[in-house]
Amino acid sequence: GQHDGIPAVEEVEKPEVLILRLSGNLRDDFANELRDAVRDAVRQSRVHILLDMAGVPRIYFTGIGELVTAFTRTRDAGGALKLLNLQKQPMDALQLTKLYTVFDIHTDEAQAIASFQK
Repeated sequence: GQHDGIPAVEEVEKPEVLILRLSGNLRDDFANELRDAVRDAVRQSRVHILLDMAGVPRIYFTGIGELVTAFTRTRDAGGALKLLNLQKQPMDALQLTKLYTVFDIHTDEAQAIASFQK
C-alpha cells in the first residue's frame, strides 16, 4: 500500500479550509489520531475541516464514532466537517447507520472547498 499499511492523517492547509487526507482503515488507533488532529485544529480555530477519505478502504465502528465526534466538535465551534471521496464500504457503512444524511459528502474537492463559503 501507499503507506505500507500504516494509517496516516496528512494535513493540507488551504486559506479557508483544513484538509485532512486519511490513509488506512479507519478504526482504533487511527480513529484516535483523527480525533487528536481535529481537536488540535479546533483549538487553533480552524473549524472548516474537509476529510479526504479516498485512501480509506474500510471504516469500522470506532471510526464511525470518531467521525461523529469530529463532526460535533467542529459544529459546536461554529464550523463544519465535510467528507470527500468516500469509497464504497465507508459509504455503505454511513448509509447503514443513517449517518449519510448527517454528513455533507462530496466527490469533487474544489466544490467541497467552495461549499464552506456558503
